Formats: sequence, structure tokens, C-alpha cells
Amino acid sequence: MATSAQAIGILIREARLSIGMTQSDLAKALSTSQSAIGRIEAGNQNLSLEMVNRISAVLGKQLITPGTGLVNLSIEGGRRLHGTIETRSSKNAAVSTLCASLLNRGVTTLRGIARIEEVNRLIEVLISIGVDCTWNDEQTDLTIRPPEKLDLSSMNAEAARRTRSILLFLGPLMHLFPTFALPYAGGCNLGTRTVEPHLQALRHLGLSVEATEGFYHCDVVPLSRPQRQFTLTERGDTVTENAIMAAAVTPGITTIRNASSNYMVQDLCEFIAKLGVTIEGIGTTTLTIHGVDSINVDVEYHISEDPIESMSLLTAALATDSELTITRIPIEFMEIELAVLESMKLNYTITEEYKALNQRTRLVDLTVKPSELVAPVDKIHPMPFPGLNIDNLPFFAVIAAQATGTTTIFDWVYDFRMIHLMGLNKLGANLTLLDPHRIMVVGPTRWRGGGEIVCPPALRPAMCLFLAALGARGQTILEDTYVIARGYEELPQRLNALGARIDSFLL
Repeated sequence: MATSAQAIGILIREARLSIGMTQSDLAKALSTSQSAIGRIEAGNQNLSLEMVNRISAVLGKQLITPGTGLVNLSIEGGRRLHGTIETRSSKNAAVSTLCASLLNRGVTTLRGIARIEEVNRLIEVLISIGVDCTWNDEQTDLTIRPPEKLDLSSMNAEAARRTRSILLFLGPLMHLFPTFALPYAGGCNLGTRTVEPHLQALRHLGLSVEATEGFYHCDVVPLSRPQRQFTLTERGDTVTENAIMAAAVTPGITTIRNASSNYMVQDLCEFIAKLGVTIEGIGTTTLTIHGVDSINVDVEYHISEDPIESMSLLTAALATDSELTITRIPIEFMEIELAVLESMKLNYTITEEYKALNQRTRLVDLTVKPSELVAPVDKIHPMPFPGLNIDNLPFFAVIAAQATGTTTIFDWVYDFRMIHLMGLNKLGANLTLLDPHRIMVVGPTRWRGGGEIVCPPALRPAMCLFLAALGARGQTILEDTYVIARGYEELPQRLNALGARIDSFLL
């Protein structure tokens, strides 16, 4: 069986020959030698991701499809970070607003949208069904123009199956088609509990869904009542988002109780309000949505900053014992995390608040300093907003490993995420799995390079391994890092600018 390097070499050779280019021509275009091209095409030379991208540009052909699992990271840990790094826009808000653009017959421009793999997969799906998606020259803003009619029969099912976010198409599509089918990934490996709340909520708005192997088969039943109210059985973020999108273009008044008020839900509400839909109760657990018949407006929206990225960068500073300034932190969604960290003796300074570009989100700049952390008295556990964010909980495994004492972390939401965090032991941590939902962390930890580690199939635990590797003396190879690229934009390059030493390469 060919190795990954040999497979890439074959792709390069075939692409080169298809345009009539010689090895000498390619070598000249890349400012390298013909012998080097020969070694590359024979699979006898390691390639950085940067070099593969350069070759792709010269040959005019994408050689590697995102998500193939070929991208790996070599991390030389134990290096202190220094300087300033900016929090970028929210992954989860980008996903929900991108799906919500299907509600609009006009032109939608999303400003500052994250260029992450989760967004890329959704764009691939949108393009496949006829939506025009165009980036500006700076690759920061995305303009979305819908066709006269979407072509669901041409949907890129492969891209759809790579993102759980495809579920957020249910709310918008139910107003465009009386019946349709939507693919889902891997038979919903996270369990039916993550799907059934969506189906229960959307039934109140006229969508009937039958889940069969590989697809959701959807039928829309017109509603007769001008007003409706229902209570979500689970205060989930994406469940609330789907219900909001469905209600936005359902004429009449919809009241949703036990709704999530988390950061991405508030962003989605603000975006839909700009589309001309009145939403009462933004930021609370009761939303009242005055639905409209249709939406056809040209709109621009600035997506707000990501509190999960802020927490990731704060953890990077602590793992590397660094002084680091993190700007544009959405403080409203980090206040509980900071309160817990203060109880653990975090040393930091914080600026006065200022407004984000959306004129709603409150931001601060925060400087983390080397800290002698201690374990908290109580267990650390998540709660719906305004509690500690479930996506920030895993980072406390890395932070608690830095602290003196014993910390219990309780994840009552997910069945497997605590298990994935046990990989931190390969980097020197002392974690004990008490049950699938609880771990015990004993610190302080002297991080050490962990050799070769395959990323778990979960974004935040994979990111925790990455952050611990930054603090671990020696080299760590993280394999199959696509899962990290799903949620973080250009993170290795941004951290290298602060003093890290991270190289992307292909095996």
C-alpha cells in the first residue's frame, strides 16, 4: 500500500503531466531543484503543508481535500509565548448565521466570518445547491446570493456528512420545500439525544421528520393557528437556533420557552432581527418571535468574537507559563470562567469594556501572567448560559493539571468527552477517569513531550492535547488534526508569531 507521501507524489506527478509541465518547469516555478521534484513525486521527501499549497498554486489544482486526515502538527513545546493575540469571530455563530442566510432571498454579507473547516464544509454544501458564495479580496467577508430555486438533488452529501451543523438546514429548508431529504453523518454517532430535541421542537412549527439510515426525510404540514408556544425539553444551543430559524418565516407569533441564551444564539437573533423579524427576549430563556411571510433584504452583519477561542488562548498562556495579552474577549460569556480562575489564583489584568463591531457584544482585553494556581474547593461543571460554558469545560483539565491539589471535573452533558481527555496523561498529566462523565486531576504537572498522538474525534479534547503539547518540553507529533481546523483559524501560524514552534506536515 502506498504511503501518504507516495500518494501525494502521484497526485503531483499526474497534475504536472496533465498541463504539460516538466519536472524542470515545476522546479523552476518553486525555486527548487529538479532532483527535489523527483524525490517528491517518488514519495521520498517529507512535505510541509505550505509546500503542498505552493505546488497546488503552481499546478492550478487542489492536491489535498480538507478532512482527509493527512495534516499533522509537530510541536516543539516548552517555549514561552509573548505579545498580543486577538480573539477571532465565533465558529458557532458563523455556522448558524451561514445557515440562516437561506432564509433571505436578498444578498447577505457576513463580515469577519471565520475561515475554518466547519464553515468551508457548509459553503461547499451551499454552492452545490446553487448558492453563490464569494469571499472578498481580504478573505474576511463572505457574500451569499441565493438562486431562484435551490437544487437539493445536487447537494454535496460528502461535505454535508462531515459537519454536524448540516442539521441547522432543517429550520430554513422547511419553508422552501414541502418535502425534502437531508443527509446526516455517520448515523448520528453522538446518540439520538442530540437529534430528538430538534425534531420535537420543529414539530410545533409543522415539520415532520423520519430518520432513516443516512438521511432525514422531512415533510411540512401547514399551520392553522396564528400563535403557538412550546417548551424545549433541552436547553440546547442548536435546538434553539433551529426553532428560531423555523419561526422567523412562520407567519404569526411563536413563543419558545427554555430557550438557550448562549452567545451564538444571541448572535443569530441579532442577525435575524436585521433581516426584519422582531424577536423579543434576546439574552433570556423565553423568546417571542413575530414571524413573517418571506424575507428579501440586502443585509450586512458583523459576527461577534468567540469566547471559546478566548478561553483556548488563555489556556495556552497558562500551559506555557507565559505573559500574554488576549484582545477582544466577549466578557459576558467568560465571567463565570474568570470567577473560577480567580478562585484558583489566576494572575491577570483586564481593561475597561468596549463594544464589538456588532454594537452589542461587550469586549475587554485581558493580560494573563504566570500564575501559581491552586485547585478549586468545589468541582468544576458546566451550566447553561450564564453558567460555565460546556465547550470551555475541557480546558479546565489542562488548567487543573497546572494547579497544586486535586480537581474534579464533571461533564454531565456528553457521554465520551471526558474519556477523550485521558490522552493528556501521555503528556505527563495525572488524570483518573472516575466514570464517563467525571475525571479527577492531580497537579501540578510537569508537561513532557508525548511522541506521536492521534487527535481524538472531538474538537475541544483535541485542542486540549494541542495546548498541553505547547507546554510540554520536547517534541509532540499530533496526527490527523483536521478536527482542530474545524474550529480554529490559522492557529499554528498565529501562535508561532508569539514564540511557539509548530510545523504542519504530511505523513
